[in-house]
Amino acid sequence: MFSKETYIKRRELLRERVSRGGLILLPGNSEAPRNYPDNGYHFRQDSNFLYFYGLKLPDLVGLLDIDAGEDWLFGDDLSMDDIIWTGPQPTVSELGARCGISHTAPLAVLQEKLTLAIRKGRPVHFLPPYRADNKLKLSRWLGICPEAIADRISIELAIAIVSLRDKKSDEEIREIEDACEIGYRMHTTAMKMCRPGARERDIAGAIEGIALEMGEGVSFHSIVTQHGETLHNLNADGVLEEGRLLLCDAGGETVEGYCSDHTRTYPVSGRFTQKQKDIYNIVLAAHDHVARIVKPHMMYTEVHNAAYMTLAEGLVGLGLLKGPAADAVAAGAMTMLMPHGLGHGLGMDVHDCEAMGERSFDYGSIAERAAESGTCVYRAAWRIEPGTVMTDEPGLYFIPALIDKCRAEGKYKGIVDYDALEAYRDFGGIRIEDDILVTESGSRIIGDRKIPVTVEELEGLKSLF
Repeated sequence: MFSKETYIKRRELLRERVSRGGLILLPGNSEAPRNYPDNGYHFRQDSNFLYFYGLKLPDLVGLLDIDAGEDWLFGDDLSMDDIIWTGPQPTVSELGARCGISHTAPLAVLQEKLTLAIRKGRPVHFLPPYRADNKLKLSRWLGICPEAIADRISIELAIAIVSLRDKKSDEEIREIEDACEIGYRMHTTAMKMCRPGARERDIAGAIEGIALEMGEGVSFHSIVTQHGETLHNLNADGVLEEGRLLLCDAGGETVEGYCSDHTRTYPVSGRFTQKQKDIYNIVLAAHDHVARIVKPHMMYTEVHNAAYMTLAEGLVGLGLLKGPAADAVAAGAMTMLMPHGLGHGLGMDVHDCEAMGERSFDYGSIAERAAESGTCVYRAAWRIEPGTVMTDEPGLYFIPALIDKCRAEGKYKGIVDYDALEAYRDFGGIRIEDDILVTESGSRIIGDRKIPVTVEELEGLKSLF
């Protein structure tokens, strides 16, 4: 964890940004059983709790009293049965000292404090829970039926936390740099293993082992597939075939909980066909264009549309779209060929802060809507600022079912050449992704070592390794 002063300052800033006063409730995560109580999934602490407390043990709860200026940590010390099972662990008081907390107490006291606050009419601010067990805990602690939890979340708290977490400090950027080094090792290992006859599963297993060796594990379940047209294909059940493309979307997580996220697509046989090279270079041009233009204060939609324009121009050049490229973008035709956003935030989460709902850092323009819902992901209102880390991941995907649906519905007539697209039905998909840090004057791709990305680099991999 970082120094205790880091967490003290973060909590201090959070209290200042929640103007209504009251209590801020930040539950940590509990362990989750896989198939019976004592066989659990790998434990991952809640990112917001980790951000403000730095503690990675389960069954801890943070509470910030805005009015009193007090920070609390609640949890139960281990019983002898626990110690026999896990070995000695720090007491809750010792854990509190590590992150600058002097007020600690058992979980039973938390219920007492919350009940008293509710009786006095004090606001209790909490975030949308993404785990069922935490939703049930909130229901019990606050006397709210589970179905009503979503109506009681604190938009003000979400805005405050997102405004802090979006702007990465120097020590956070160093962590993300370390995560990108894990990503470099993962992706170059996948490239070394890529050959006809290799199994997708073998590659996925190898790179996930690297993530565990170098950090906390993967930042998300690795995508290793020859079916790149399927955006999140997690099966890894194929055998690599001559002439096909392998898409690898994978990242690592540091011990402190910071993530990387990269994607590369390259030929199984070692060389692109001309058709593959044409599509690949269009995607690479969009990726590189975005990396050049990103700067502070841009709206996400501006960056996203710039990628769309570059992709559309390339497809017009191939005869798959009928010009001008701007007409294709305006008509929405690019959503058929890249049905996802250009990128997303990156930090302690791969989709940083999106568990809180509204993914925006310019809330002033959408305050009314946020107050009404507060649960939709809407990157169109995201303004990128110095310290923001975002992914740059354009792609082109030839999804037969989606193309057929659009054609049957008569969409994009005079813009999409559906007959020409028939030659790409079995093409698959290509995505290229790197992580970008927005600086005071522009931006830069994060990572000391560049993962091979150009056609020349990918076709010359044997000489690189």
